[in-house]
Amino acid sequence: MARKEFNWVDIDKNKLPKTKGKRIDGFRFYDVDGKHYPSITTVLGVQKKEGLEKWRKAVGEEAANWEMARAARRGKSTHTLVEQYLANESPNIRDVLPLGLFRLMLPYLDQVDNIHLSEAIMYSHKYTIAGQVDCVAEYNGKLSVIDFKTANKERQESWIENYYIQTCAYALMYEEIYGKPIEQLVILMAGEDGTMRSFIKDKAEFVPKLQKSIEYFYKYYQELNKDKIKQDN
Repeated sequence: MARKEFNWVDIDKNKLPKTKGKRIDGFRFYDVDGKHYPSITTVLGVQKKEGLEKWRKAVGEEAANWEMARAARRGKSTHTLVEQYLANESPNIRDVLPLGLFRLMLPYLDQVDNIHLSEAIMYSHKYTIAGQVDCVAEYNGKLSVIDFKTANKERQESWIENYYIQTCAYALMYEEIYGKPIEQLVILMAGEDGTMRSFIKDKAEFVPKLQKSIEYFYKYYQELNKDKIKQDN
């Protein structure tokens, strides 16, 4: 059976920032036109810090570090396979677990077409944030921000609100840069337990939550670095 060939839309990549991001005071920022904008994953991450610390205490530092590193490797390898597939290349990672998760995603990936961006860094001057989007493309004919996630087991929709806020941020970045509306947010999630789900939402309900998350981050960051900020001033 022949594999699908994906169509790529030619858009102006010169509108995207030429930055890889860097860590400042322990947080990831992107330099956009001389301004440092925090990564959206960093913005959302500070709100999860308390829960993460509780989990670390429960399982122990060594086990927590091992699991986080394992999950990061799993996610990175799966993302690479997806990126290669959408680029009409032959996936070349042979690790059993990422390959299995990638294969779970295949029927959902084949609903993607007319790809605008893949693994691209975007920004918003309005919301003073930046980040690297997994994919902007049509999903079942609707222009979407698409995020590819892996997990240990099936997750309920109530557990993944931050994923919606994250993709909402990317949608607003894309709209600001290119002036074209994003019609939906799509989360494709493959689990080690063999589950595979697509979660599809309208971005509108998550804009207020994104704004609150950004405000929380800047207050948190300024409080954490208040002594340094005083010295700089």
